[in-house]
Amino acid sequence: MPLGVPKVPFRSPGEEDATWVDLNRLHRERLLFLGQEVEGEISNQIVGLMVYLSLEDNTRDLYLFINSPGGLVMPGIAIYDTMQFVIPEVHTICIGLAASMGSFILVGGEITKRLAFPHAMLYQFIRVMIHQPASSFYRSQTGEFVLEVEELLRLRETLTKVYVQRTGNPLWVVSEDMERDVFMSATEAQAHGIVDLVGI
Repeated sequence: MPLGVPKVPFRSPGEEDATWVDLNRLHRERLLFLGQEVEGEISNQIVGLMVYLSLEDNTRDLYLFINSPGGLVMPGIAIYDTMQFVIPEVHTICIGLAASMGSFILVGGEITKRLAFPHAMLYQFIRVMIHQPASSFYRSQTGEFVLEVEELLRLRETLTKVYVQRTGNPLWVVSEDMERDVFMSATEAQAHGIVDLVGI
């Protein structure tokens, strides 16, 4: 095994003692992790694992654990679209922070199977944040800038429609929430329809 591959204790059902296994073993158990900013490489890895595990056995659910400060829109949409595409239901579990694209992926889990734990660390609440997409191409020429703005508006409309559909909130509520950063505890996220359950 290459140096740096993380190992975690894992106990199979029926066994008394846990053994140290690499994360690939957890993937075989259908447990996936988004524990960083959403970008192309991690998005491709998660998408590939979801498709592979779906082809391997489409009768077993997938579990995506999220602790992410957000990240790039298109890689996040790729994860979301794959979650909707694969046959197994995808449970989303917020275990820390689900901000921006992290909250978009969280809300994309199978409805009734989206969960947030009440504490990321002792005395700290899980935080879920939503906001509108942003651009990093603000220094381009005017014509390109107009095209960029049009694309951002299309992306914002897409994201807004997904939040409306997945949360059950009216368009005006989601649109208003996306105008600014909105931080929520796990309980507030449940009331807002982003998650269905708050863990114990």
